[in-house]
Amino acid sequence: MTDRVPPHAYFLVSAVFHYLGPAFAVLLFARVDVLGVAWLRIAAAAAVFVLWRRPWRTLAQGEGRGLLLGWGAVLAVMNCSFYLAIDRLPLATVAAIEFLPVVALAAFGARTPRNVAALLLAVPGVYLLTGVQLEGEALGVALAFVNAGLFALYIVLAHRVSQLGTISGIDGLAASMLVALVVVTPMAGWAALPAIVDPIALLAGIGVGISSSVIPYISDQLAMRRLARATYALMVSLLPATATVIGVIVLAQVPSWNELLGVALVIVGVAVHRERDPEVGSAAACSSTESEHSSPVGPQGSARPPRASLPLVERESPSPT
Repeated sequence: MTDRVPPHAYFLVSAVFHYLGPAFAVLLFARVDVLGVAWLRIAAAAAVFVLWRRPWRTLAQGEGRGLLLGWGAVLAVMNCSFYLAIDRLPLATVAAIEFLPVVALAAFGARTPRNVAALLLAVPGVYLLTGVQLEGEALGVALAFVNAGLFALYIVLAHRVSQLGTISGIDGLAASMLVALVVVTPMAGWAALPAIVDPIALLAGIGVGISSSVIPYISDQLAMRRLARATYALMVSLLPATATVIGVIVLAQVPSWNELLGVALVIVGVAVHRERDPEVGSAAACSSTESEHSSPVGPQGSARPPRASLPLVERESPSPT
């Protein structure tokens, strides 16, 4: 059944939800504390994965347990820093900053002309996006870079889990999401308590979790199975543009010309970027965040699951950011 749907359609679903979930989260900040929304996102996603994948069985196997614990801890802190950042900065700015460490790691690791060129494009792009913000929101910029650094670490851990061979991408993500819930509860669980007696906020928080850390991550897996790695990498480069469009439509965050130029430079830099090992077919990703963001689920955010070339962020990784 799933093979009848074009893989590009799955990616389109992932790209939209990778930042649509965080955009809805920003709207929810008016009813629930920022950290409370982050907790609700992880808790909702963890509940879905617990019912679907039984992640405690993956953790009980023993193999890769340390990696899964580290992956989940990074996921928890990454989501909190991502939400604290988008509470202070435009969604497009945080999304673009999220990709800088990925491009930088590739440039310093491989030192190919393509990766150096990618870095030379991405750095000025991020500078244009952050230069305007430093005077009024230095804390927001700092949080965005913390999220970006954790996103890069998330990629490394997710890639190592994918190399174990005995754990599927979704099972590894499910186990790490359960760990993330345990880690994030002492940090942010208290902030979600008001939502328990607010049915609208509670349902909205569950919706944020499903749209940020479940839908994009599953879509990523379905897309990566059938898309060539180079094609997937090129499509991932469009995510900052997706964040910009969603920021305009949902949050009325209209970018300046400098910010549009910055996003464009980051997009080109990510498109030019290449990973060190061309044989790796399942590097980490969110939504994302993504997580997410993803993804490398950038992202996803950025809580994000493993991606073929670049993760996203909720992200939602994370991003998945």
